[in-house]
Amino acid sequence: MSSSSVSLSRRSVIQLAGAAVTLPLLPLARAAASSTAVVADVARPALPLKIGVASYSLRKFPRDKAIAALKELGVSYVTIKDVHLARTDTPEQIRAARKEFEDAGITIMGGGTLTWKTADEAAMRKDFEYARAAGMPLVVCSPAPDTLDLLEKMVKEFDIKAAIHNHGTEDPWWPAPSDVLAKIGTRDPRMGVCMDIGHAVRAGADVVKAVSQAGPRLLDLHIKDLTDTTSRDSQVEVGRGVLPVVGVFRELVKAKFAGHVSLEYEIKADNPVPGMLESLSYMRGIAAALA
Repeated sequence: MSSSSVSLSRRSVIQLAGAAVTLPLLPLARAAASSTAVVADVARPALPLKIGVASYSLRKFPRDKAIAALKELGVSYVTIKDVHLARTDTPEQIRAARKEFEDAGITIMGGGTLTWKTADEAAMRKDFEYARAAGMPLVVCSPAPDTLDLLEKMVKEFDIKAAIHNHGTEDPWWPAPSDVLAKIGTRDPRMGVCMDIGHAVRAGADVVKAVSQAGPRLLDLHIKDLTDTTSRDSQVEVGRGVLPVVGVFRELVKAKFAGHVSLEYEIKADNPVPGMLESLSYMRGIAAALA
């Protein structure tokens, strides 16, 4: 399915979301800009996708404040950046931090991005031990291509999935999801793609088609929106840009995607919650409309 076949407009998604999710979208987002808008207790029907947040979106917040923000946003799923759960901590500290997320009702879907530039088994093993202690079923990663044999060994030993993150035209290894698929070939099925739709579009990918092309190798997803498909600096709230988010979600629902659909909100780092709320509301609205 091409993005041109998607007919849900931003306005219709918001209208459908208002009816289907019982969550006022833009009014709530605007309210959040001037006051604390608590949405965690608003009843919502089950959505066909696991919509959550990459904690990098809250990188300026310490862990307790980040968890409070996730609860405020009504988020049940998170991929953790190490600023919120340090790789240098002891196993006991890592497990204690993990418990803080779990006690808040937040499921840890993964962590990263972890980068391995050389095939250093001790370093990679330490990162997988970190992931296991943190309860991460998946690591989002950027391994040098010549580390893939070692990565596959770790995936098999730890039974933790490895989702290789594409980073666009600046990435010498993994510009687009297709680059990941080409290099992992028939390796262990727990090795796959974390598709960042913003970076993928900048690398020339059709991100709607990429969902079906990746198939079961699509393990994780980062959602953002851009007003210019060539500029990473043009990020805006999801739904305000030109990326085919509805088309991507439609393909994910069709494929019964069980991975994490995570908002990665890289702008307004000092005050991200209002924009995150607007973005999540739009994402939830699409999912509700497609349920």
